[in-house]
Amino acid sequence: MNIIIVGRRHGESRNIKLTSTVKHLLLGLLFALPMAMGAAGYWLAERLSGDMALAPDAAKAWERDLVEQRQELQALRHSAEQEMAALTVRLAEIQSRVMRLDAVGERLVDSAGLPSDEFDFGVAPSVGGPIAAPESNYQVPEISNAIQQLADRITSREQQLDILDDLFAAQKLSEDTFVAGRPITKGWMSSRYGYRADPFTGRSAWHAGVDFAGKDGSDIVAVAAGVVTYSGPRYGYGNLVEVNHGNGYKTRYAHCKEIKVSVGDIVRKSDVIALMGSTGRSTGPHVHFEVFKNGRSVDPAAYIHRRPR
Repeated sequence: MNIIIVGRRHGESRNIKLTSTVKHLLLGLLFALPMAMGAAGYWLAERLSGDMALAPDAAKAWERDLVEQRQELQALRHSAEQEMAALTVRLAEIQSRVMRLDAVGERLVDSAGLPSDEFDFGVAPSVGGPIAAPESNYQVPEISNAIQQLADRITSREQQLDILDDLFAAQKLSEDTFVAGRPITKGWMSSRYGYRADPFTGRSAWHAGVDFAGKDGSDIVAVAAGVVTYSGPRYGYGNLVEVNHGNGYKTRYAHCKEIKVSVGDIVRKSDVIALMGSTGRSTGPHVHFEVFKNGRSVDPAAYIHRRPR
């Protein structure tokens, strides 16, 4: 078999003679080429169809991931809202406890007679200091832990203040129930304790108290805190008020024009319990004042001139 090749320049030509082996090889290539192209086309079609089949599955998987992430985000948001609500309630509780501590502190300041301008619980305490370099191993505590630590400190302060309050209250009660002073705000002592000439008979008679004369209707005051155990008329005493002060002490206030308290009332030191008058066995406006210790009458003079605690 001869192949003639004609060139473009000068119309030159060349003859190529093919052997039988080459001829058979070329024929084989001509038959194999279409088969190879068909196989390549089939492989490419299968590959593309496989990719197209994977695409919907991948989209569904991504959609499921997005739904799960949205649900997790919603759960986190709900949890954060619950924690914030709990923290708000906790802060309100701590604030109420701080207000209670302020009230207790103000009462202690008042009871102890401390300067109110130096211990003003309505103003935040003055603090300050240079900026210190933070420690390398310091970790900021969580909000809930910080709040719990603050609550624990407040609980400790509450216990300490309660103890101090009890001590001050006991001391104040001891001072208030300490029998001392005069049972009047204005007037003078007109008769002492002991034997004297009876104002009606002129004979020597025992006088179990002291008399303070004054203006009719003037105030009669308790010489110590206590509980009223008698309030009303009694023979010889006229209108009588009796106060039990505890620790074995009891006082009486007689010849009252008007009584201001009733049995069972709690009176404080210097409270007005009656008005001066001349009821009962009396020659004029005055108060007959008696002091009893452990059931026995004692000279009130020792308590009238007694220095208060």
